[in-house]
Parts: sequence; C-alpha cells; structure tokens
Amino acid sequence: MQSMVERKSMVLVSVLLGTLMSAIDATIVILAIPTITDDLSTSLFLSIWTIILYLLVLAVLTTQLGSMSDTYGRRKLFIVGFVIFTIGSGLSGASPDILLLIIFRGLQGIGAAMIQANGGAIIADTYEAKERGRAFGFISLGWNIGGVLGIVLGGIITTFVGWRFIFYINIPIGILGVYLGWRYIKPSERLPSKIDLRGMLYLAASLSAISYGATDIAGQGTSLFNISLIVAGFLILAPFILAERKVPNPIINLKAFSNRILTFSLIAAMSQAIGYISVVFILIMYLQGIRGLTPFQAGLLLVPGYVIASFLSPRMGHYSDIVGPRIMATLGIFLMAVGVLFYFFLGVNTTYWVVIAGSLVSGIGASMFWPANNSSVMSSAPMEIYGSISGLLRTLSNIGTLFSFVMAISVASASVPRQVAFEVFAGTSNLVGGVTTKFLGGIHSALLISILILVVAGMLSILRGSKQIKEETKKGPKVTNK
Repeated sequence: MQSMVERKSMVLVSVLLGTLMSAIDATIVILAIPTITDDLSTSLFLSIWTIILYLLVLAVLTTQLGSMSDTYGRRKLFIVGFVIFTIGSGLSGASPDILLLIIFRGLQGIGAAMIQANGGAIIADTYEAKERGRAFGFISLGWNIGGVLGIVLGGIITTFVGWRFIFYINIPIGILGVYLGWRYIKPSERLPSKIDLRGMLYLAASLSAISYGATDIAGQGTSLFNISLIVAGFLILAPFILAERKVPNPIINLKAFSNRILTFSLIAAMSQAIGYISVVFILIMYLQGIRGLTPFQAGLLLVPGYVIASFLSPRMGHYSDIVGPRIMATLGIFLMAVGVLFYFFLGVNTTYWVVIAGSLVSGIGASMFWPANNSSVMSSAPMEIYGSISGLLRTLSNIGTLFSFVMAISVASASVPRQVAFEVFAGTSNLVGGVTTKFLGGIHSALLISILILVVAGMLSILRGSKQIKEETKKGPKVTNK
C-alpha cells in the first residue's frame, strides 16, 4: 500500500522528469546545429527549423491538450505524451535527412506539449494550495537543470559521441517516466463534455500564423508576407473569442479571466519568457561571435546562474507559500532585470566574471519568480479547469520563448547581415574588425529591450493584487493563498 507521502513524492518525480526532458530538448539542439548542418549536407536556415518547429508545436498545442486532459484524464494524456516524446526522440536520432529530422522534432513537440500541459495540473491535483509553492519550486528546478543540461550536453555529446545521441538519451528517461506515471499518478475526475473542436481549430490557426510569421521575420527579415501572417493570426482571435462565449465547455474558459490575479499572472509569465530567455540567445551570440569562444565554452559560462536557480527554487517556492506569491514573484522579476543590467558592461575585452555575476543575480531572481508565479496561477484557477489553465500557462511561456528567439536574432543582427547573425549564433563564424563594434551595439539594444520587457512583467506582477485566493474543491473545503 502506497503512503500518501510516497505517492506525492513519486508524482513529483514523474512530473519533474517530464519537465526536465522537454526543457532539455528546447536547448540541446542549439550547440549541435553546425554538426547537423554538415552531417546532413543541408543549409543553416533549415537546421535552425529543428529548434523553431519544436517550439512552434509547443506553442500551438499545449493549451488544447491541457483542455483535453480535463475531459479525457490528465494521467492518460501525460503518459501518452511520454510515449510519443520517446518515440519521436528515437526517430529524430535515426533521421537520414534534414526534412525527416524536422518532422520528427515536430512529433517530439507533440509529446512534450502533452507532458507540459498536464504537469502543473497534476501537481495542483496532488498537492494542497499551501504546499504547491514548494512543489512548483522543484518543477522550476527541472526547467533550470533542463536548460543548462541542454546547452552543456548538446556540446559534450555532439563533440564526443555524435549529434544523434542528443536524442537517444531521452529513450531511457521516457521509459522511466511512463512507468512512474502509470504507477503513481491517480486518474483525475473527468468532465462529461465534448471537445471544443471549433475552438481548437481557431486557436491553432491563430497561433500557427503568428508563430510562423514571427519566425520568418527572424529568418528572412520583415516582408509583406510575414507581417500579413501575424496580422491574420491576431484577427482570427476575434471569431475564436466569439465562439468560446457560446459553447458550454470552451477550450479556454474566458470567465476565468475575470480573476485579475490569474490574468496578470499569466501575462507576467509570457512577458518574463520573452524578456529573460532572449538574453541566453544574446549572450551566446556575444560569447561566440565577439569573444571567439567555442559553443561548449560559451555554455559553461552560463552554468552558474542555472545551478543557483536550481538549488534555490524549492526553497524559494516554500517561502512563497509563507509570504505569498505576489511578493516573491515581483522581487524575482526585478532581480532578473538587474542581472541583465550587468551585461551592459560587456565589451570586446570585458572579464568573463561580469557574465558570471549577471548569470548568478538573474538565477536568484528566476528561482523566486517561477515557483511563486506558477503557484499563483494554479491557486487562482477553478479546479475543474486545472488542465486548461496549466496548458495555457505553458503555451504562453512557449510563445514567449519563441518570440525571444525572434527578438534576439532580429535586434542583434540589425547592424550585420542576417545570415552572419545566424552563423554567429550557431558558432560557425566569429566577427572581426569594425563589424564587431557594430554587432556589440546591436546586442546592447537587444538587452535594453529585454530589460524593458522584464520591467513590464514586474509591474504586471505587482498589479495582480494581493487579495486572498479561494480554492474550492468538490467536497467544499477552502484554503487561501496570498
């Protein structure tokens, strides 16, 4: 007979594994891009799509799959997500050409979307509101470890074993995740409702158009085609909202957004992703393009921030249960902005300790923001739509990650040819002469935009309010969270 403590712990481990695996694969391909391009005899732009499509699929599908879990069961979709991700990983590693690799990366993205959409909801199902901050702290640890492992492992595995093994390492992790999910996660109560297919199609079309248009800007520059796609994507949101108001079981319950805490917490999550994750891309371009470091060396300099965030996230999550998520999340977001300020001192010969110091300060801020903000979102959501809100949270964060990539490439490359910016990002080219100063100016401009976005996210975090969040279960007990 499983004890309650054992079951909660193993559920947390299962969700943490899924989080870790999907986070690793968001970054592990970055440092392998030059090798993949050479081995598969393809272009750098096509290779970049192994990153973009993965993020695009996550951005489009996570909300829908989160909503489906409320109907078909979170445990089932979570386990199926592990299976699909593991199969997609094996096929990606065995891909004979770039087009099949891109397609199989999309399959990976489908599995990762199922995992991400349900992780937060499963934690909310398993833990009481007063315990969730600490639990989400461990999940944040997974994101941070995954991010740094993706960067470092991508360089190590590609250099010493081969790029195909950056995908093969997911297979044993996936098998373990399936077993733990099947054994320890309890089936959630299902809503007797039909899937909002029309809403799914509207939202998928909207996010696909916006995401593809944005990534096309990063790859090709501004054009009538990609601007039209983005405008069309936003216009599609109008019929989507109208349709969602008329169906009894909408894919996104718009009434939930009458809760100011929930609304501002979700927008803060997306703003934070846009402003903070773009800094990683910017720093990689600086360290490789201007300082001439190898991709692996550049990744190692970012390790301290991820390590400190991973170490502190569970503790900061516990503190957010005590003082309330608004205080912790707001302090965290402003600390991240302060950390990015360090990078304004970067020049052609600046000591690398500036990079490490900024990484540490930002890491401390991240360890405060992520668990507190996630706890605020899930504690503000009605229990019957946990899956939908968990999926929406991850969707907005994934859209933020995608836009971060676009912003970093577009702004930093304003002073150099876009192809050169891509080559610098991938580690296949270094800058010399006068163009270095121009590129450094572009990097500083991109960092300034990141700071402004983080400040906006901080203001949203303050404006969410500090009133009590009431959580009602089927049985009627209520708990509060600040």
